[in-house]
Amino acid sequence: MLDTERSQKTDPNDARSVAIAALRSDRLARVRPDDHTRVLRLLAKRHRDMARLRNKHCTRLHALLCELEPGGISTEIIVNKANQLLERVETANEVIRHRVIIARELVDDIARLDTTLKTSKQRIRTAVSASGTSLCEIRGIGPICAAIIVGYTGDVTRFPTKGHYATYNATAPIEVSSANKTRHRLNLRGNRKLNHAIHIAAVSQLRYPGEGRDYYEKKKAEGKTTKEAIRALKRRISDVVYRHLVSDAQRTATD
Repeated sequence: MLDTERSQKTDPNDARSVAIAALRSDRLARVRPDDHTRVLRLLAKRHRDMARLRNKHCTRLHALLCELEPGGISTEIIVNKANQLLERVETANEVIRHRVIIARELVDDIARLDTTLKTSKQRIRTAVSASGTSLCEIRGIGPICAAIIVGYTGDVTRFPTKGHYATYNATAPIEVSSANKTRHRLNLRGNRKLNHAIHIAAVSQLRYPGEGRDYYEKKKAEGKTTKEAIRALKRRISDVVYRHLVSDAQRTATD
């Protein structure tokens, strides 16, 4: 009925379509109550929101500091450096005085967020340890990335293969073949939070010698561009993550 485009898309119509799809599907997952996975997801989301808010405050503070002193702070915004710069400013007029006042308020906000983020990291570390996941054994994956992966993956058994999981986290490329020419392009779909966590792991592996960097160099030697080689490494990490998640699920089921 919705395909005819001759009726309004209403809730009853949507409900009927969902019911029909459910009756005809043979791969429906069983609804389960919230568990520790939801806790990790909540903590990861809270940590990400606070980190974004801190970056926003740092950007605004940097803009104000550039108006008070040419160049502002050339390095990363740190509370102590910002306070030292503000101490040197002479409030010659009302505009400068209010800039300093607002800048000090932003510095206080950043200091408070730094404390909160430190507490959040410890809370995530404790929750990840309690989950019993083995993801932190993978090079480049720490407690925060592990919390994101476990929290946003949910029940890993809903993914029959590592290929299904790679498609879900967008590390599997999309085929855009034409005629007899086989081509693939970047997958911009999927769960972007999972993709970002795997990207962090890939970048971390490139910093130090190891299997990750060796695989990256191998792909570069095959003629891949830098971005293509990183995407290939991300897919490889996705497969490793999938194996660890499946192993963790099996161990939990037997306990």
